[in-house]
Amino acid sequence: MPTLNQLIRHGREEKRRTDRTRASDQCPQKQGVRLRVPTRTPKKPNSAPRKIAKVRLSNRHDIFAHIPGEGHNLQEHSMVLIRGGRVKDSLGVKSHCIRGVKDFLGIPDRRRGRSKYGAEKPKSI
Repeated sequence: MPTLNQLIRHGREEKRRTDRTRASDQCPQKQGVRLRVPTRTPKKPNSAPRKIAKVRLSNRHDIFAHIPGEGHNLQEHSMVLIRGGRVKDSLGVKSHCIRGVKDFLGIPDRRRGRSKYGAEKPKSI
């Protein structure tokens, strides 16, 4: 505990916050190459395996990114575009792959939330 005189002389030091966007270099999206595709088990109440991708970004950072939606076509060395947004029940996963861009195909025949999954507008009957 500092004395009053020490506080007057030096003041209090501001606590440094850790930067969650270190890998993205403050960019909204980043391009990367898929290294491998493991699955991870989520935190406590949930149990379904989560599909994630280890991605090497264009700035040489390696991160884990979530693969949204049902099914995917990603293989090793596929090009993907990464956006921010953490996955609450997967530890250390702080970004998402964007569907329908680069080598990552969108979900065909999707009707709702199409823009999030790179699906094209269905032809009207």
